[in-house]
Amino acid sequence: MMIDGIDERLLGALADGLPLTPHPYADVGNWLGLSEGQVLSRLRRLVSGGVIKRFGVIVRHRELGYVANAMVVWDIPDQLVSGLAHKAIGFECVTLCYERPRSLPDWPYNLFCMIHGKSRETVLKQIEELNKETGLQYWPSEVLFSGKCFKQKGARYHAAPEIEPESVPELALGVA
Repeated sequence: MMIDGIDERLLGALADGLPLTPHPYADVGNWLGLSEGQVLSRLRRLVSGGVIKRFGVIVRHRELGYVANAMVVWDIPDQLVSGLAHKAIGFECVTLCYERPRSLPDWPYNLFCMIHGKSRETVLKQIEELNKETGLQYWPSEVLFSGKCFKQKGARYHAAPEIEPESVPELALGVA
């Protein structure tokens, strides 16, 4: 799919996320000289054309008090991974679940789940429940709590356009 200069500017404008305003697509359109409808139409085309693979929310969970974050990994027989992963994703505490190839002999794990909680104790209880309810407790695993968050952003497609922070109150306040 071919993209034009307006598409590039739109992708750049979204690089740091949508503004936290009542009409974010209209605000992006104002920055770019487009209507809200034009912004939405272009985004639909970019998604359907595969330029944008995923359009979603990145929640900065630490700012919401979710400071205990664990990646749980299991060494599951390959033929069972898909079934167990589908059980795991049914749990509200699981925010991310995926399969990755093992890196033997040092890393035998192939199923990964991310769990966020307000305390380590809460996360460990959630993992215990997840293990019992899915049968994951029968497989070797590790719980890896994060120590420090260095970066949390979405995909970068193009450089953001030059926007004067004073023209967008949320940017001037550092909210966006």
